[in-house]
Amino acid sequence: MANTIDIVIPDLGDFDDIEVIEILVSVGDTVEREDGLITVETDKASMDIPSAENGVIEALSVSVGDTVSTGEVIGKLTMLVSDTVVITPAIAPPPSGATTLLASLDDRSTKSGGKQPLVVPDLGDFDEVEVIEVHIAAGDRVEVEDPLVTLETDKAAMDVPAEVAGIIESVLVNVGDKVSAGSSLGVIDAVATNDKPVPAEQKIEKAAPAPESKPAPQPAPAATPRSLPVIDEAKFSTAHASPSVRKLARELGVNLIQVTGKGTKNRILHDDVKAFVKAILTGQTAAPAGGGLPKTPSIDFSKFGDIDVQPLTRIQKISGPRLQASWINLPHVTQHDLADITAMEAKRQELKGPAKERGVSLTPLAFVMKACVAALQEFPMVNSSLSDDGKSLVYKKYCHLGFAADTPQGLVVPVIRDADKKDVYEIASELAELSALARDGKLKAPQLQGASFTISSLGGIGGTAFTPIVNAPEVAILGVSRSTMQPVWNGSKFEPRLMLPLALSYDHRVIDGAQAVRFTTFLGKALGDVDSLLKAIP
Repeated sequence: MANTIDIVIPDLGDFDDIEVIEILVSVGDTVEREDGLITVETDKASMDIPSAENGVIEALSVSVGDTVSTGEVIGKLTMLVSDTVVITPAIAPPPSGATTLLASLDDRSTKSGGKQPLVVPDLGDFDEVEVIEVHIAAGDRVEVEDPLVTLETDKAAMDVPAEVAGIIESVLVNVGDKVSAGSSLGVIDAVATNDKPVPAEQKIEKAAPAPESKPAPQPAPAATPRSLPVIDEAKFSTAHASPSVRKLARELGVNLIQVTGKGTKNRILHDDVKAFVKAILTGQTAAPAGGGLPKTPSIDFSKFGDIDVQPLTRIQKISGPRLQASWINLPHVTQHDLADITAMEAKRQELKGPAKERGVSLTPLAFVMKACVAALQEFPMVNSSLSDDGKSLVYKKYCHLGFAADTPQGLVVPVIRDADKKDVYEIASELAELSALARDGKLKAPQLQGASFTISSLGGIGGTAFTPIVNAPEVAILGVSRSTMQPVWNGSKFEPRLMLPLALSYDHRVIDGAQAVRFTTFLGKALGDVDSLLKAIP
């Protein structure tokens, strides 16, 4: 069960009414003993107020600019205390007790009742994901799989479902908060369930699960051009920052003297350090040790007439810098080609009726994906990635195809996994399912990860050709435009043929021009051999 304690300002010595200059945590954050909660500043120095216990921040009652004194209560902390659970003798407790045991219990159908935290599940490669909607409130009753909150990454929105049924005791997050895997969303008074019989019962003590620690930041490879500068110790000590900020900067290899502080009196905050690192690693700015890109001019457009300023969507804010980083760091080349799909389209029209009876919309993109599978198997280098040190290629034995899906919030890239093991009907069915989820903002993290090759098809909208940007760390992307009837010389006369424009953008460090044109030529032939594309259809 949960135990809530007051967060109290410890003995500050001779100081009283000390100003709060930074809030280091938010409601819902998981903290460990001695983690900094707030930073205060006297006329002599700044200091962090640490957490007295491990737990989850339930409430904070101070803001930047407030003053605090010894013994003042500034919030509440929810701790997890020991409880009892019932397990079968077949599941032996590990030597240390709780963590492995809980993982074993999670794999079973038995779920214990009582008060327990609601935590964010594994989000894959995503971290610090924004909460865009909260679906629960204290007192609400939820069932298993009911949505608790909606999160949005740079690629899509996703719901976090309830893993147990019960009554919501408290909600620890708000719209706009950032959460990661293991973050607490709230506390639920759960209803115990037991879908499998438990033959022989045995009670053991369940210790409070330790808060998940975030992995230590990895230093950038020496060969990476966008690396952080070496810390200048002499200047580092003169930066206006609190002890916890200095500690974070050292962990990340940031020279504080090069960070612009946005706090009071230009004080450097935690967010300033994180923004500095993110700007360098995503290519938004050049590392201070190297040269920077020239900036575009800043213009007041209102001088020329009426304007309407609209904010970028969240997807645009995050995907934009990533696309820019890919464009800057990868030497892009685009190979344009035409594929004769006359026979393919005739066969597709013939199969549309039977496909519809099976509940499948048989689109041209499904055939293009099937042809891409054959081309990637013929040219495995196009299905590879360059290693982090730039000295080797990672060849993937799987074929996961991403495709650009148009949504009201911007383009997202769902992934059809193991496309090489699926026929055209299965690919078409999954295309429709993932596209619908993307439009509704309901894609889950695994459905957006792991692509080894991406296809961007704009043929349904229009256009004759375009140059897609490689979705790094992939090394190539295929752009598909609208097909048109064109006169093609057959050796004796011109005949009308349905031609599909293809545009293969590729990383020239991995793929050269000869390989690229061989790939598009092979792909064109595969699209023309409709019988081979359909041979897996039962």
